[in-house]
Amino acid sequence: MNTTTKTLQFIHVNPLKLAVYEWGTSNPEQETIVLLHGYPDSAEVWDRLADKLSEQFHVVSYDVRGTGLSDIPARQKHFHSDYLIEDLKQVVAATSPNKAVHLVSYDWGSLQAWEGILGDRLKDQVASYTAMTPSLDAIGWWFRREVQKNSFEGYSNVVKRMTSSSYMVFFQLPVIPELSWRAGLYKVWPKFVAQLQKTTVPISKTMLKDALHSIALYRENMIKPLFLPSSRKTTIPTHMLILTKDPFVPRAISESMREWVENIEYTEISASHWVMLSHAEQLAQILSAYIERHSQSKNAA
Repeated sequence: MNTTTKTLQFIHVNPLKLAVYEWGTSNPEQETIVLLHGYPDSAEVWDRLADKLSEQFHVVSYDVRGTGLSDIPARQKHFHSDYLIEDLKQVVAATSPNKAVHLVSYDWGSLQAWEGILGDRLKDQVASYTAMTPSLDAIGWWFRREVQKNSFEGYSNVVKRMTSSSYMVFFQLPVIPELSWRAGLYKVWPKFVAQLQKTTVPISKTMLKDALHSIALYRENMIKPLFLPSSRKTTIPTHMLILTKDPFVPRAISESMREWVENIEYTEISASHWVMLSHAEQLAQILSAYIERHSQSKNAA
């Protein structure tokens, strides 16, 4: 039986305070896992998985700026990926000051993390990276290459992907997304996720706030990499999880990440977008096996 207690502390990343949750503490005998959540969630979405991982690891999660108990930035520009990466760096420095961590993310957690992984900006602080969503650059390159095929198949693929990702365009609109959440979308959202995942979903007290403020992630970070994608690469060991029932993440783009990652592994899971809710036990086993293979203490021996 796991007796590790979840604790809360606040870390200052001027001028904001970030809510950081820990299961256990950093120590030389254990690897540290940092869990980075997506939209429209808070760190609470990781709790089931964190409870299982904490039997073996020191586990950290945090409310991304604007969500949960973390402070809300004053302006949209403060949701830019540069600020998000600085938040991540400060959380790692505070919770695992002497040892690189194993980063795990999905959705916007992955999109922001890739900004630090590609180009090796986080090389000194991240020992391995597990992502459930490819980078915005990879998505941009996929669209560009499909259009360059100048074929019915290519254009058809673009239309299909734009249709399934139409919510991203919707979030670029002024006012209307906010009105939708306030009109009651936040009340039915947990039911939608529960139906999609075939599992119970915790109802967050900060759901409406999280959804409203984090729309800025889409507005501040999406346009440039989609239209002007970079070709940055990384040497950080990376683990791509392909969720075969995920309606939001195309398999082909996830598989294309091998073009930009020197050391990459793929694992398939028969699950949908919020796999940490529906398949916490299976996901914990998969993550544990990968992280054990990339254990810093083993590699140093």
